Amino acid sequence: MATNKPIFTRETFRFFRELARHNRKEWMDANRERYQEHVVAPFRRLLQELSQSVLSLDMNFDTSGRTGANFSRINRDIRFAKDKTPYRAQMYLKFPAVFSGGEAGQLYVGLSADSVTAGFRIYSGGARKTSALALLAEPRLNGNPRWLAQQKKRLSRAYESYWYSAEKNEWTKHEGWPVAADEWKKVQGWIVRKKLTPAGAARAAFPGEVTKVFRELFPLVRFTSLRE
Repeated sequence: MATNKPIFTRETFRFFRELARHNRKEWMDANRERYQEHVVAPFRRLLQELSQSVLSLDMNFDTSGRTGANFSRINRDIRFAKDKTPYRAQMYLKFPAVFSGGEAGQLYVGLSADSVTAGFRIYSGGARKTSALALLAEPRLNGNPRWLAQQKKRLSRAYESYWYSAEKNEWTKHEGWPVAADEWKKVQGWIVRKKLTPAGAARAAFPGEVTKVFRELFPLVRFTSLRE
Protein backbone atom coordinates (compact mmCIF):
# COMPACT_ATOMS: atom_id res chain seq x y z
CA MET A 1 0.00 0.00 0.00
CA ALA A 2 3.02 2.31 0.33
CA THR A 3 3.28 5.19 -2.16
CA ASN A 4 6.38 6.74 -3.65
CA LYS A 5 5.76 10.15 -2.12
CA PRO A 6 4.80 10.85 1.50
CA ILE A 7 1.29 12.19 2.00
CA PHE A 8 2.00 14.34 5.05
CA THR A 9 5.00 16.55 5.71
CA ARG A 10 6.37 18.61 8.58
CA GLU A 11 4.25 21.48 7.30
CA THR A 12 1.08 19.64 8.31
CA PHE A 13 2.20 19.41 11.92
CA ARG A 14 3.61 22.94 11.87
CA PHE A 15 0.21 24.23 10.77
CA PHE A 16 -1.57 22.50 13.66
CA ARG A 17 1.06 23.74 16.12
CA GLU A 18 0.70 27.33 14.99
CA LEU A 19 -3.11 27.09 14.88
CA ALA A 20 -3.08 25.97 18.51
CA ARG A 21 -1.04 29.08 19.42
CA HIS A 22 -3.01 31.52 17.26
CA ASN A 23 -6.52 30.09 17.44
CA ARG A 24 -8.56 32.97 16.08
CA LYS A 25 -10.39 33.78 12.85
CA GLU A 26 -7.94 36.46 11.69
CA TRP A 27 -5.03 34.02 11.77
CA MET A 28 -7.01 31.29 10.04
CA ASP A 29 -8.14 33.63 7.29
CA ALA A 30 -4.52 34.65 6.66
CA ASN A 31 -3.40 30.99 6.57
CA ARG A 32 -6.29 29.48 4.61
CA GLU A 33 -4.08 28.51 1.66
CA ARG A 34 -1.69 26.67 4.02
CA TYR A 35 -4.66 24.82 5.49
CA GLN A 36 -5.85 23.73 2.05
CA GLU A 37 -2.36 22.68 0.88
CA HIS A 38 -0.99 20.98 3.97
CA VAL A 39 -4.14 19.62 5.68
CA VAL A 40 -7.13 19.32 3.34
CA ALA A 41 -5.29 18.06 0.25
CA PRO A 42 -3.17 15.44 2.11
CA PHE A 43 -6.20 14.12 3.99
CA ARG A 44 -8.11 13.76 0.74
CA ARG A 45 -5.18 11.91 -0.76
CA LEU A 46 -5.09 9.62 2.27
CA LEU A 47 -8.80 8.90 1.73
CA GLN A 48 -8.02 7.87 -1.85
CA GLU A 49 -5.09 5.70 -0.74
CA LEU A 50 -7.09 3.86 1.94
CA SER A 51 -10.55 3.53 0.39
CA GLN A 52 -9.88 0.40 -1.63
CA SER A 53 -8.45 -1.52 1.32
CA VAL A 54 -11.28 -0.35 3.59
CA LEU A 55 -13.93 -1.43 1.08
CA SER A 56 -12.19 -4.80 0.78
CA LEU A 57 -12.97 -5.29 4.47
CA ASP A 58 -16.63 -4.43 3.96
CA MET A 59 -18.36 -2.75 1.03
CA ASN A 60 -20.70 -0.85 3.37
CA PHE A 61 -18.09 1.54 4.75
CA ASP A 62 -18.73 5.16 3.82
CA THR A 63 -15.94 6.40 1.54
CA SER A 64 -17.89 9.24 -0.07
CA GLY A 65 -15.42 11.95 0.89
CA ARG A 66 -17.96 14.18 2.63
CA THR A 67 -17.00 16.48 5.48
CA GLY A 68 -18.65 15.17 8.62
CA ALA A 69 -18.90 11.63 7.28
CA ASN A 70 -15.23 11.10 6.36
CA PHE A 71 -13.49 14.27 7.52
CA SER A 72 -13.83 15.95 10.88
CA ARG A 73 -14.70 19.64 10.89
CA ILE A 74 -11.95 22.04 11.83
CA ASN A 75 -14.51 24.63 12.94
CA ARG A 76 -15.53 24.12 16.54
CA ASP A 77 -19.19 24.44 17.58
CA ILE A 78 -18.72 26.78 20.53
CA ARG A 79 -22.40 27.25 21.41
CA PHE A 80 -22.35 24.69 24.22
CA ALA A 81 -18.60 24.05 24.52
CA LYS A 82 -16.41 25.04 27.43
CA ASP A 83 -13.57 25.63 24.97
CA LYS A 84 -14.48 28.79 23.05
CA THR A 85 -11.59 28.72 20.59
CA PRO A 86 -13.04 28.70 17.06
CA TYR A 87 -10.92 25.89 15.56
CA ARG A 88 -9.72 22.40 16.40
CA ALA A 89 -5.97 21.99 16.01
CA GLN A 90 -6.42 18.45 14.68
CA MET A 91 -8.05 16.53 11.87
CA TYR A 92 -9.55 13.04 11.54
CA LEU A 93 -10.19 10.82 8.56
CA LYS A 94 -13.04 8.46 9.42
CA PHE A 95 -14.54 5.42 7.74
CA PRO A 96 -17.90 4.83 9.45
CA ALA A 97 -19.91 1.67 9.13
CA VAL A 98 -23.31 2.38 7.60
CA PHE A 99 -26.01 1.79 10.20
CA SER A 100 -29.56 3.02 9.80
CA GLY A 101 -31.10 4.82 12.73
CA GLY A 102 -28.11 5.69 14.89
CA GLU A 103 -24.38 5.81 15.54
CA ALA A 104 -22.07 2.95 14.56
CA GLY A 105 -18.40 2.10 14.79
CA GLN A 106 -15.68 3.50 12.58
CA LEU A 107 -12.06 3.11 11.64
CA TYR A 108 -10.10 6.34 11.84
CA VAL A 109 -6.73 8.07 11.67
CA GLY A 110 -6.09 11.41 13.36
CA LEU A 111 -3.32 14.00 13.34
CA SER A 112 -2.59 16.91 15.66
CA ALA A 113 0.48 19.08 16.30
CA ASP A 114 2.48 16.34 18.05
CA SER A 115 0.51 13.11 17.82
CA VAL A 116 -0.80 10.57 15.32
CA THR A 117 -3.29 7.85 16.16
CA ALA A 118 -5.12 5.19 14.18
CA GLY A 119 -7.79 2.86 15.42
CA PHE A 120 -11.43 1.98 16.05
CA ARG A 121 -14.05 3.95 17.93
CA ILE A 122 -17.76 3.78 18.59
CA TYR A 123 -20.06 6.24 20.34
CA SER A 124 -23.66 6.15 21.44
CA GLY A 125 -24.48 9.49 19.81
CA GLY A 126 -27.54 11.41 20.86
CA ALA A 127 -29.62 8.34 21.73
CA ARG A 128 -27.94 5.16 22.95
CA LYS A 129 -31.08 3.07 22.54
CA THR A 130 -30.99 3.51 18.73
CA SER A 131 -27.20 3.15 18.37
CA ALA A 132 -25.27 0.09 17.28
CA LEU A 133 -23.93 -0.12 20.85
CA ALA A 134 -27.41 -0.97 22.11
CA LEU A 135 -28.96 -2.75 19.13
CA LEU A 136 -26.05 -4.90 17.95
CA ALA A 137 -23.09 -4.91 20.31
CA GLU A 138 -24.88 -5.43 23.60
CA PRO A 139 -27.05 -8.39 22.47
CA ARG A 140 -24.01 -10.01 20.86
CA LEU A 141 -21.98 -9.60 24.03
CA ASN A 142 -24.80 -11.15 26.03
CA GLY A 143 -24.68 -14.13 23.68
CA ASN A 144 -20.87 -14.32 23.67
CA PRO A 145 -19.61 -12.79 26.94
CA ARG A 146 -16.03 -13.99 26.32
CA TRP A 147 -15.66 -11.95 23.13
CA LEU A 148 -14.24 -8.81 24.76
CA ALA A 149 -11.74 -10.76 26.83
CA GLN A 150 -10.59 -12.52 23.64
CA GLN A 151 -10.09 -9.18 21.89
CA LYS A 152 -8.18 -7.84 24.85
CA LYS A 153 -5.84 -10.84 24.75
CA ARG A 154 -5.38 -10.44 20.99
CA LEU A 155 -4.79 -6.69 20.88
CA SER A 156 -3.75 -5.26 24.24
CA ARG A 157 -0.01 -5.50 23.66
CA ALA A 158 -0.14 -3.25 20.61
CA TYR A 159 -3.24 -1.13 21.24
CA GLU A 160 -4.53 1.22 23.91
CA SER A 161 -8.16 0.86 24.99
CA TYR A 162 -10.37 3.22 26.99
CA TRP A 163 -14.08 3.88 27.32
CA TYR A 164 -16.54 6.47 28.56
CA SER A 165 -19.58 6.34 30.80
CA ALA A 166 -21.99 9.14 31.67
CA GLU A 167 -21.87 10.06 35.36
CA LYS A 168 -24.27 12.83 36.46
CA ASN A 169 -24.54 14.02 32.85
CA GLU A 170 -20.75 14.26 32.55
CA TRP A 171 -18.64 11.87 30.50
CA THR A 172 -16.13 9.94 32.59
CA LYS A 173 -13.12 8.28 31.03
CA HIS A 174 -12.10 4.75 32.10
CA GLU A 175 -8.77 3.21 31.11
CA GLY A 176 -8.71 -0.37 29.88
CA TRP A 177 -11.25 -2.74 28.34
CA PRO A 178 -14.96 -2.77 29.39
CA VAL A 179 -14.95 -6.53 29.85
CA ALA A 180 -17.39 -6.78 32.77
CA ALA A 181 -21.08 -7.13 31.93
CA ASP A 182 -22.08 -4.30 34.25
CA GLU A 183 -19.44 -2.04 32.65
CA TRP A 184 -20.68 -2.57 29.12
CA LYS A 185 -24.18 -1.41 30.00
CA LYS A 186 -22.64 1.94 30.95
CA VAL A 187 -20.53 2.36 27.82
CA GLN A 188 -21.25 5.57 25.91
CA GLY A 189 -18.05 5.45 23.88
CA TRP A 190 -15.19 3.02 23.33
CA ILE A 191 -11.85 3.62 21.62
CA VAL A 192 -9.10 1.15 20.69
CA ARG A 193 -6.11 2.84 19.09
CA LYS A 194 -2.43 2.68 18.26
CA LYS A 195 -0.17 5.68 18.78
CA LEU A 196 2.05 6.42 15.82
CA THR A 197 4.56 9.24 15.34
CA PRO A 198 4.59 12.43 13.24
CA ALA A 199 7.84 11.22 11.69
CA GLY A 200 6.14 7.97 10.72
CA ALA A 201 3.18 9.83 9.20
CA ALA A 202 5.62 11.76 7.01
CA ARG A 203 6.97 8.56 5.45
CA ALA A 204 5.70 7.03 2.22
CA ALA A 205 4.86 3.79 4.05
CA PHE A 206 2.30 5.48 6.30
CA PRO A 207 -0.85 4.35 4.39
CA GLY A 208 0.38 0.77 4.64
CA GLU A 209 0.81 1.08 8.40
CA VAL A 210 -2.72 2.46 8.76
CA THR A 211 -4.07 -0.31 6.54
CA LYS A 212 -2.55 -2.90 8.89
CA VAL A 213 -4.17 -1.21 11.89
CA PHE A 214 -7.54 -1.17 10.15
CA ARG A 215 -7.25 -4.85 9.22
CA GLU A 216 -6.40 -5.85 12.79
CA LEU A 217 -9.25 -3.80 14.29
CA PHE A 218 -11.94 -4.53 11.71
CA PRO A 219 -13.35 -7.43 13.81
CA LEU A 220 -14.37 -4.81 16.38
CA VAL A 221 -16.39 -2.94 13.77
CA ARG A 222 -17.93 -6.15 12.46
CA PHE A 223 -18.99 -7.35 15.92
CA THR A 224 -20.33 -4.03 17.19
CA SER A 225 -21.78 -2.43 14.07
CA LEU A 226 -22.37 -4.68 11.06
CA ARG A 227 -25.52 -6.68 10.58
CA GLU A 228 -25.14 -10.25 9.38
